[in-house]
Amino acid sequence: MKRIGKQTLEFDNAPGITGHGAVAGRKEAAGPLGSDFDQTFDDTTLSTKSWEKAEAQLQKEAVSAALRSAGCKPQDIDMIFAGDLLNQCISSTFGLLPYQIPLLGQYGACSTMAQTLLMASIMVDCGAARLAAAVTSSHFCSAERQFRTPLEYGAQRTPTAQWTATASGCAIVGRQGKVRVMHGLAGKAMDLGVKDPANMGAAMAPAAADSIYQYLQDTGTRPTDYDGIFTGDLGSVGSKLLLDTLLDNGVNLAPVHNDCGLMLFDQESQDVHAGGSGCGCSASVLCGHLLRKMEKGELNNILFCATGALMSTTSQQQGQAIPGICHIVHLKSTL
Repeated sequence: MKRIGKQTLEFDNAPGITGHGAVAGRKEAAGPLGSDFDQTFDDTTLSTKSWEKAEAQLQKEAVSAALRSAGCKPQDIDMIFAGDLLNQCISSTFGLLPYQIPLLGQYGACSTMAQTLLMASIMVDCGAARLAAAVTSSHFCSAERQFRTPLEYGAQRTPTAQWTATASGCAIVGRQGKVRVMHGLAGKAMDLGVKDPANMGAAMAPAAADSIYQYLQDTGTRPTDYDGIFTGDLGSVGSKLLLDTLLDNGVNLAPVHNDCGLMLFDQESQDVHAGGSGCGCSASVLCGHLLRKMEKGELNNILFCATGALMSTTSQQQGQAIPGICHIVHLKSTL
């Protein structure tokens, strides 16, 4: 691989997505993309004893679906990149224990799907892995308990708040595949002083604008060169800020932009306020919806730009602002 411009990597061997899988909860199944998931669950605990164990089960099931899609077994995977929102990434650790695949834990908050996919692609492109998996998850109940208020408290959500997806997505990267990874960009952490954990879109939008602008500069491309530029997950508030910021810098993203947080749920009928969020939001949209469309030839050339709010319960309690980040993966269909 080689570096082009300031931040972008160009993959010489263009690793392929050999398999992918996505699973989701009841609310996600009732949304616009419900038919794209490999499996959905009505029970928020997935027949386990806690929401955290349920989230671990989501990852296990997403990897299982991706393995079936790729036609391979756990022992065929050389390494797996995984992460989630919970402290010390316990959903990934406990969910993937049964597979006994060499594990490299990742934390990028809601940007984790792009981060893990980027890392898996690097490892395959350079020959360090023949097959590498990328997976992440989130769960509404486990995330609310850790980052906001316990559900039993019944706190009223503000209009800028987003709904953490109960979902997981996994992609397996190898030498073959109908969808190829062409470029990748690792984003910079950016802090513009947003402190409200119920306004994630505002915290992440500056990082999304920075990464997308830099990627377009590095590659010499324009937004209209792509069938779609998909952020995840800025929601309605962050998406407007992103479009306004880029337009102020001479880039009109509106004709090709969509946001995973706006695609996963129906804002009018599902009461998710500003849209969806969580690691599992963009992961399930990518691995359940976008990759399917690319394999059918309905999308050919896209940018997947997952965004994350890099906060913790400790930083929030100490009054710190919320840094945002955005990683980009350029995917192209071979059809």
